[in-house]
Amino acid sequence: MINFFKKYHKWLSIILTVFIILFALSGIVLNHRQLFSSIDVNRDYLPSDYEYKDWNNAGVAGTQKIGIDSILIYGNIGIWLTDTNASKFKDFNAGFPDGIDNRKVSKVHYSESLGLFAGTYFGLYKFNEINKIWEKQDLPIHKERIVDITQKGDTLLVLGRSYLLYSNDGINFTKVTLPEPEDYDNKVGLFKTLWVIHSGEIYGIPGILLVDTIGVIFIFLSITGLIYWLIPFSSKRNKKKSKSNQTNVRIRRFSLKWHNKIGWITMALLILTTSTGIFLRPPLLISIVYSKVGKIPYTELDSPNPWFDKLRRIMYLEESDIYLVATLDGMYYSDDNFKSTLKRVYGQPPISVMGVTAFEKVNENTILIGSFEGLFLWNLVTGYKQDYITKGPIREKTRGGPPLGDFLVTGYSNDFSGNEVFFDFNLGGRNITNGQVFNRMPDEISSQPMSLWNIALELHTARMYKFMFSDFYILFIPLSGILILFILISGTIVWWRKH
Repeated sequence: MINFFKKYHKWLSIILTVFIILFALSGIVLNHRQLFSSIDVNRDYLPSDYEYKDWNNAGVAGTQKIGIDSILIYGNIGIWLTDTNASKFKDFNAGFPDGIDNRKVSKVHYSESLGLFAGTYFGLYKFNEINKIWEKQDLPIHKERIVDITQKGDTLLVLGRSYLLYSNDGINFTKVTLPEPEDYDNKVGLFKTLWVIHSGEIYGIPGILLVDTIGVIFIFLSITGLIYWLIPFSSKRNKKKSKSNQTNVRIRRFSLKWHNKIGWITMALLILTTSTGIFLRPPLLISIVYSKVGKIPYTELDSPNPWFDKLRRIMYLEESDIYLVATLDGMYYSDDNFKSTLKRVYGQPPISVMGVTAFEKVNENTILIGSFEGLFLWNLVTGYKQDYITKGPIREKTRGGPPLGDFLVTGYSNDFSGNEVFFDFNLGGRNITNGQVFNRMPDEISSQPMSLWNIALELHTARMYKFMFSDFYILFIPLSGILILFILISGTIVWWRKH
């Protein structure tokens, strides 16, 4: 039996070495997004799936009309000024820090009284009309990721992932913790729990640095294991040439000693990091996505804020005088200006676990809501729902099914010459009425680079390997994770039997 473990520990490690090192390196980059935010990579060096074509790949989140014939189109491409025919485009990103990651915009909002604002991953920006640049605004929150911006009267409402901010002058902001929902159970999603354990965020900066160290250990174990396997080949060549092998012997002994020592000392953490990662991607993700667990005490999850990292979109409906809030736990509303518990809105259309990507008011009680499940029309009073792209009824999905619909909607606009356009991750921009392709994507926009952080994400989630494994890439995370667990456990068994 020990020979079985030795054999497959060796050969599986050799086969997976490159992937393990890439998992580790990409994980370290993912843990430090702001640090690497200024580093970009030309898309010409990436697989063809990552090329912008017809406004695909989540390039566009939405549009904002700022004049009779002036429209801002925004998203992962930054912000560009165009006209109602989308016939010409002008760069509108002056003032944002270097790096495409710093100009990824979730929402642009124009207020006649307060000005023009943009919400990004790294904060809120206001457009300086005199200097024609974006200027970052000071906000009273630690993590400044802005997910939505709206307005009630002369009050600007800015939504972060955990708090609501409001301002009457567009300069000074007050932080508000939204009341708990009526069905609050003080639990958190199992997916979120495994996510923060895997990244180390569960214990803040110390936890992140610990997981970074685990990544370095994975790299060290991979390299020392590879050296231990390769040295005999070098020794054979030296022997044939009558050269000394003393250096090779020392290197091999050093590699084996520290490969074993560091491996068994950190084994529990290596196994924990690997096993949690397996459940963060389909298909195993489906088994946990709706599960909830208690908050782990004395961790980042143990927050008194019931909406910690759960807020995604907000809308104010003037006629009804209510706020509608899209969260990871579903749709809620407040009819008393957030003075009491939020009430659940039942009967919502399908919404992907990845969150809401389009959130637009149609009339008094009807909204458009889009996600990777599709784009749907929804009347909040009657409960009427319609697939807005096909104009047919919504196909109800069984709980636990794949978290994707027929259309992976990333954005929506009705600002272009009376035409409604939706943006699909794969298809790109499409006219909802006739299905035709949205206007040509100009070269200056399609040539936008990809951030190093996003490349790390694609590697870490195995989506980058689609060109190698086709649609079977989706199985790479669970299968490679299980094999890495076998490598770790078998190595421990071999070491234990020997020592």
